[in-house]
Amino acid sequence: MLTYLETKELAQERRQLTDRLKEIIVERLDLEIDPKLITDDQPIFGRGLGLDSIDALELFVVIEDEFNVTVYDDNIEVFSSINKLADYIVENTEE
Repeated sequence: MLTYLETKELAQERRQLTDRLKEIIVERLDLEIDPKLITDDQPIFGRGLGLDSIDALELFVVIEDEFNVTVYDDNIEVFSSINKLADYIVENTEE
């Protein structure tokens, strides 16, 4: 069982990751939105941020470069929200 301090530290690391993902999406895809306005569960594509398949390709490359994590065609659902993407990065990052 995690201590309070360990839980707090994990929560801070998670917040840093989700904030960084939002910044990357806005910067790399040249979106005219403040990253702080993107919620963690907001859909990234379609009605969410309105991104399309070309944006998806750019995100594939950015995630691989930035976090050294590969996203394969069969698990594209990791791009459904910031939280799903953060979960995938955490689960697939070697320590």
